[in-house]
Amino acid sequence: MQGVSMSQRPYHIDVMISAKAIAARIEDLARLIRDEYKDTDKLVVVGLLRGSFVFIADLVRELEMNVEVDFLEASSYGNATESSREVKILKDLRGAIEGRDVLVVEDIVDTGHTLTAVLELLRSRHPRKLETIALLDKPARREVPLKATWTGFEIPDAFVVGYGIDFAQANRNLPYIGTVVFDDEGTAEASA
Repeated sequence: MQGVSMSQRPYHIDVMISAKAIAARIEDLARLIRDEYKDTDKLVVVGLLRGSFVFIADLVRELEMNVEVDFLEASSYGNATESSREVKILKDLRGAIEGRDVLVVEDIVDTGHTLTAVLELLRSRHPRKLETIALLDKPARREVPLKATWTGFEIPDAFVVGYGIDFAQANRNLPYIGTVVFDDEGTAEASA
């Protein structure tokens, strides 16, 4: 469809992971995190904006421990459906993490470039412990050797939205994870 942007093409969304399945998995993940950090005074939970905001909100409510929440915004997508592989830090942390226990919360690990760059930045600030959790992992797209400490769901190479994940700033408010299907072509081959 020449002359029409991806976000203007007609599409619908097929449910991939239900809201109920996400909630159950977050309870399990919170239990694992509580066990890992049982000896910490306060866990610094760093959400990667914008896609992780729903996940981080639900996760910290399940942690039942002393947490401090901070945010970092990094991007390699913009409004595109393919990663540019050039990671830009758009918003940095407000607080210091030196000597502290830090958990980085990511919505989806795709190529791995964004999370790798963020971890490199945070390691340079000398946290005591630095772990990662991703709601979704798409290993078929990985371009750098990276695996989150904890993962909610491993998914195939599909263009997904919902539960905080967007397509050109739309669909973040869906309570489930869904696959974008362009009505003129079938399932989207791009990834977000």
